[in-house]
Amino acid sequence: MSGWIWCLLLPLLLLICNSHTQVENQVVLLPGIFQNVNVSLNESVQATVSGIPREVAFVILQFHTLHHNATLSYTKFPGSGLFVNAVDAGLLSPLLPGQASLSLFLSSPAGASFASTGVILLYSSTDPVPGGCNIEFNLEVDPNVHLHYNLYETAISFAPANLGYVRGGPPPSCDTTTGADTRWRLEYDVYQYFLPENDLSERSLFSGIQAVADPRGMALRGKRIQTLSSADVTRAVFNSIPGQGVIYSVIVRDPVLNTSASYVPVHTYACSFQSRLDNCQIQGKISTKIFFTIAGLAGLLVCFCGHRFFKCELFCMGFSFAAFFFFVLITRFNSLEYDIALALAAVIGAVGGVLLVMSWWRFGSVMACIVVVGLMLGFMAASVLMFTPLGDLDVFRQSNTVFWATFCCVMFLVPLFFVRWPREGNITTCGVVGAYAVLLAVNAYHYTSLSFITLNILKRFINTNYSAVFTNVPLQTFDYIMMTVWVVLGISGIALQLIRERSRPFFPPSPYLMWLQERERRKTNVLDPSHHFPPLHNRLMARARQLTRRMEPAGEHTPLLL
Repeated sequence: MSGWIWCLLLPLLLLICNSHTQVENQVVLLPGIFQNVNVSLNESVQATVSGIPREVAFVILQFHTLHHNATLSYTKFPGSGLFVNAVDAGLLSPLLPGQASLSLFLSSPAGASFASTGVILLYSSTDPVPGGCNIEFNLEVDPNVHLHYNLYETAISFAPANLGYVRGGPPPSCDTTTGADTRWRLEYDVYQYFLPENDLSERSLFSGIQAVADPRGMALRGKRIQTLSSADVTRAVFNSIPGQGVIYSVIVRDPVLNTSASYVPVHTYACSFQSRLDNCQIQGKISTKIFFTIAGLAGLLVCFCGHRFFKCELFCMGFSFAAFFFFVLITRFNSLEYDIALALAAVIGAVGGVLLVMSWWRFGSVMACIVVVGLMLGFMAASVLMFTPLGDLDVFRQSNTVFWATFCCVMFLVPLFFVRWPREGNITTCGVVGAYAVLLAVNAYHYTSLSFITLNILKRFINTNYSAVFTNVPLQTFDYIMMTVWVVLGISGIALQLIRERSRPFFPPSPYLMWLQERERRKTNVLDPSHHFPPLHNRLMARARQLTRRMEPAGEHTPLLL
């Protein structure tokens, strides 16, 4: 009896399980509302939207993951030109007359499960069509922003847009004419949005994506970097900031109809979540931490005691000057590993520091050494100037000659003030440069955007194509704290040294010149007891004879007084 019951119930149970599985593999999206979707191993999720209004001409469905590639396809089994495979994937679907629902498919190409967030955005026939004139990428209409990064720069590119059109109608021609009634009137606003610093979580990314996915949200919260016309190359280059989350997006505008549409936003951390070489979770090499920890301790000493310990200050300044430029030469003209290049730069920096100290010790020319110190302060001043939005002006991005001419003018102008006030200029350099070295030491353990004050210049030295890069970086809470620390350390170090050195000579005398003067004084002053001292080699020989001479017996050696 029980066998017959199981035979009747088994088909019913299979039917219930099958229907339950189909419901689990389908997600219903509401227009403009984000929904988190988990894709399991070897699973395909059907994303469906229904109740689309009649005035909507096309829709854009987008999904975003933290670091896993997702495959978004028009069909359940992806075919050529019918899918996109990316971390930030989006598809544009033109609607047919009377169409009120739509289904697309989301799957994992690598056979791994991942979490994602998705949204569907609706656009009317008057809105521009992102990627509607694509001739470069695989999709016929590609609304995606394509991103590539390396150590120096992050580049985004996108397909040109087209004018909007009604349901079922033919799309306007892309390149037949360039009149005001064609897609050549469209303009593209490139936006950048920074995620919270040192936060690599999905929650932070999904919150950021949800805030800037549509044109209104990005225009409100993001920063517009540049505006491109239809005649410009649809490409923009930015500064790579490893470990810092950034969202890039492009909003295409129709200035005649005053409408706009957003490409699919794309994000990057300028590092990898899988690779061991540039892994986002272990940013910062051991060699870098050791190098900048020592540099930070030396900078703290220079900040408060640099002028008092003049030889130590000269060694640190010479070390920094030689190590920086030798690292540029090694990296630009050789393919050595980073650790080896850093070690060689440290060795050459030590040689440079010793040479600067020896030049002062031997020749006693304070002004010659102060010029090198002044160039360090000039380098910092020029770097800070180019770190501001002034450095992103087109005149500096489009011409290396103008950039380096301006940079060198500022750099060489600062040492001129040292001619009139050498001690004050030297103490100021100690405070500013020493305090900044402390910031670099902190950056080796906890990222701060202030490190890019000098890192941007280093990248521009090494990479010849870096001139076209937008170098703006986020200034968040920790950066303002470190900026305050820099100011407080610098002012405290400068004030302390000015007060302590006001009653002392401007600069300590050269040891070699002092030795020459002392030797000349001993030669001419016969009343000086040191004048009657035998030469050094005679004193050494006499001491050696004393050690080897036989000891005489004790006894009376003076004549008796009668």
